[in-house]
Amino acid sequence: MLPSAPAGRGAVHGAGKERRAEQGVGPLLRGWREQRRVSQLELALRAGSSARHISFIETGRSRPSEEMVLRLAEHLDIPVRDRNALLLAAGYAPHYPETPLDDPSMDALREGVERLIQGYEPYPALVVDATYNVLAANRGIAMLLDGVPEHLLEPPLNAMRLTLHPEGLAPRIRNLRAWRDHLLAQTDRQIALRRSEPLRALYEEVAAYPVPEPEEDDEPIGPVPYFALPMQIEHEGRTLSFISSISTFNTPMDVTVAELAIETFLPADPATVKYLRSMLS
Repeated sequence: MLPSAPAGRGAVHGAGKERRAEQGVGPLLRGWREQRRVSQLELALRAGSSARHISFIETGRSRPSEEMVLRLAEHLDIPVRDRNALLLAAGYAPHYPETPLDDPSMDALREGVERLIQGYEPYPALVVDATYNVLAANRGIAMLLDGVPEHLLEPPLNAMRLTLHPEGLAPRIRNLRAWRDHLLAQTDRQIALRRSEPLRALYEEVAAYPVPEPEEDDEPIGPVPYFALPMQIEHEGRTLSFISSISTFNTPMDVTVAELAIETFLPADPATVKYLRSMLS
């Protein structure tokens, strides 16, 4: 079953909210606008306002309405957790709830997601939160984690740490350097989008892991005949190839749901399909 968010996480984000609230909504909005590289005029046109009004909001000369805060946040593509922080900074109550995954109101979500990843078997699939903590995984993922040391499997499991840690999956990934670059670039983009301190701390941790020198047969030999970068990983003497796909929920109205992602690993060649079907049939 999908668990609730890891203990302590709410306190970290809560402290961040308090700091942002003290900063005021104007500087926060200006920071998001500049990060998105949108001018005051362009934002005003998108939101049906004026550049003068946007300027007054950003400098604190005008207090935006609750509706205006949400409208600006929507046009700046601000994550829902940070939309709540903007509302608090403007003196309003949070608009989006943050419901624990073990709450009865989340039963349909949990059951649906679990059916989805179980139905994907024998191929690997997992559910992660905003900092890559694993909330659920199917038997395909469990198979790939065979032999990983117990200390890396203690909750909360973290997909990024499990993948790149020198005692985790990293030694088994034949194209580790290319896959590592892909994961770090993906995380860097998410940091830019979410401005998340916990995510940045995770990035700095895994980026500092040592990368072993490749052996002769570690990297793909010759041109890669795939339509996307595969993760090529050793399992019991075989090389399995997977293409990763990540799905999120459209127009989420809850912070918890907004930060869920379902990652599925599509076999990239017939040999991987055959092997997984034989192992988990």
